[in-house]
Amino acid sequence: MASQEIERLAGALARLPGLGPRSARRAVLWLIKRRESALPALLEALATVQEALVECRTCGNVDTTDPCAICADPRRDPRSLCVVEDVADLWALDRAHLFTGRYHVLGGRLSALEGVRPEDLTIGKLLDRVEQGGIDEIVLAMNATLEGQTTAHYLAERLEAFPVRITQLAHGLPVGGELDYLDEGTLAQALRARRPVG
Repeated sequence: MASQEIERLAGALARLPGLGPRSARRAVLWLIKRRESALPALLEALATVQEALVECRTCGNVDTTDPCAICADPRRDPRSLCVVEDVADLWALDRAHLFTGRYHVLGGRLSALEGVRPEDLTIGKLLDRVEQGGIDEIVLAMNATLEGQTTAHYLAERLEAFPVRITQLAHGLPVGGELDYLDEGTLAQALRARRPVG
C-alpha cells in the first residue's frame, strides 16, 4: 500500500482522459523512480501553464498568449475559417498541418438532451466575425455525431445570409467518431474532400 499522498496523486492522474487507475499508478511509479529529474520538470511545466493559460478572445483556442499563436500568425489565410466544437478538435486538425486558415471554437455542440442551446455556444461571436467581412470560406468541421451534424446544419442555416462559401468535412469520417481520436491520414482525406453544404 502506498501513502495517502501517493494514492491521491494516482487518483488525480486517473481522472485524465486515456488513463485508468493502472496506467496512473504506472505513471506515478515512473515519476517516483525519476523524482530527481522528471518530477521537478513536470511540476515547473504545470505551474507555468497554470499561470500563463488564457483563452484567445478571437477564436476561443487555449494558449499562453492572447491572441493565440494561430490567430497571430501572419502566414495564416484570414479568408478561410474552420469552425470546430472544441479546442481538442482544433488541435487535432492543426496537428495535421493541412488547413492554413484560422479557426473558431464553438465551445461545444447543440444538444437537446444535455440542454445546450445556440446561446450557450459562441455562435454569436462567429456571426460577428463573418459580418466584419474578409472571410470567403467557412469549413464546418463538426464531429460525425448526431449532435455534431445538427450543429453543422444549424450553422449552415445561420450563415446563409452571408456571401461566404460554406463547406463541411467529407463524410469519410466514421459515424460517431471524434476528430481528436482520428489519425492524420483520415483527417487529411476529410479536409481535402470537403464539399459545399446544402
